[in-house]
Amino acid sequence: MIKEHRQIELFGKKIFEKAVVSPPFRFFYGMPNEACFFYLVHGNSKLMTPNNTMQINTHEGVVLQCGNYLADMVKGSGSEYCEAVAVHLYPDVLKMIYDKDFPNFLLDLDKVSQAPIEKYEASELLGNYIESLQFYFKNPALVSEELMRLKLKELMLLLARSNNAEVLKQLISRLFSTIEFDFKSVIETNIFNNLNIDELAKLTSLSVSSFKREFAKHYKDSPAKYIRKQKLNKASKLLKGTDLRISDIAYDCGFLDLSSFSKSFVKQFSVSPSVFRMDHKSNSLA
Repeated sequence: MIKEHRQIELFGKKIFEKAVVSPPFRFFYGMPNEACFFYLVHGNSKLMTPNNTMQINTHEGVVLQCGNYLADMVKGSGSEYCEAVAVHLYPDVLKMIYDKDFPNFLLDLDKVSQAPIEKYEASELLGNYIESLQFYFKNPALVSEELMRLKLKELMLLLARSNNAEVLKQLISRLFSTIEFDFKSVIETNIFNNLNIDELAKLTSLSVSSFKREFAKHYKDSPAKYIRKQKLNKASKLLKGTDLRISDIAYDCGFLDLSSFSKSFVKQFSVSPSVFRMDHKSNSLA
């Protein structure tokens, strides 16, 4: 449930955004024409991308380039709610705020190789920057176009100071480039995340019907059947080879809860997970 949502626009586009949600909560970010700096004020988040899964903790941030993302918000220590601030980065807006004073690190970007998504650890500089944005979310009457221009420039400089100018060149060069992902790599990366077919389709930038056709072409099976089979095969290996709690195995294999896991497991193996584990241990001792 969304408890609070605020945004500040610049040049008619949503640039600064704040959301407070009651966890667990799942966000979908579809950003075909923009990049984004995403910062967690409270709570933790599991970020799922087409080719990676990343854990983001309180007071950490991440820069997301153009593409589709899913984020699971979960409660952290010290707060019942999750709070996040996002700064949306549009190529045309960046060019307008710098106008004729375009900085050197935004020039000759085609000569810079792309880098992976970059995570920014908790720091006093980033914390102070986010705190300054909070003031304007609470006092929108004080917001002006010139002030928002300065706040965007400030963020770019803070990101540059996190390492060096060359890193920022790599960052900016990739922000507005949509990377093509191999279909199978997206599936294999996210197969054990708790995603439904619609969410997987979004990560591949396909409609559900197109996603199902593409899936059948690669795997010769329906998405639901294939993914369930892979999850259960992984679960059976964990039951035989580890002492993890069954509830933890269910979560690690991408099941929503223990009940749905047990039901699917019995349907596949004709015994419950606990009986399966005991039978295997008995056979090992025999």
